[in-house]
Amino acid sequence: MNSEITYAEVRFKNEPKSSGTKSEPPTDKDWSCCPKNWTSFGSNCYFISVESGTWDESEKKCSSVKTHLLVITAKAEQEFIIQKLDKSSAYYVGLSDLQGKNNWQWVDQTPYNESATFWHSGEPNDLSEHCVILHFRASPRKWGWNDVRCNQHQKFICKMMKIYL
Repeated sequence: MNSEITYAEVRFKNEPKSSGTKSEPPTDKDWSCCPKNWTSFGSNCYFISVESGTWDESEKKCSSVKTHLLVITAKAEQEFIIQKLDKSSAYYVGLSDLQGKNNWQWVDQTPYNESATFWHSGEPNDLSEHCVILHFRASPRKWGWNDVRCNQHQKFICKMMKIYL
């Protein structure tokens, strides 16, 4: 992933104006776009890597283009993302417990909400595993989160808000 950003996928928004919050797009704009090679969903853009790195390397690559590793805030968002992923790969997301105290935190400081998590059954399961991947398990044939050691090389997903013009 290089740091050059080319914008594409412009969409006209024909929605009523709202007050706008951190999680909502600006409402005084009518056009939104995502960088080239990024995927659009809701008010966000997603980059799915084809290269691998450690969790730190992955977050640095996202940060180099002024984004973060993926922060999943809703089931609909996870359901959208998994449709775009390769089942034979695993992808770092922006959730970690770097102190090893079962105190999970998102990279963008979004509060960790245990009722809105998508852990595989039995996960998290190891206090020496401080980072989280999104991956597909053949049994029971579904995507979910798994805690892993942060020095493993995995693909990754970056997330940013759409650009409003």
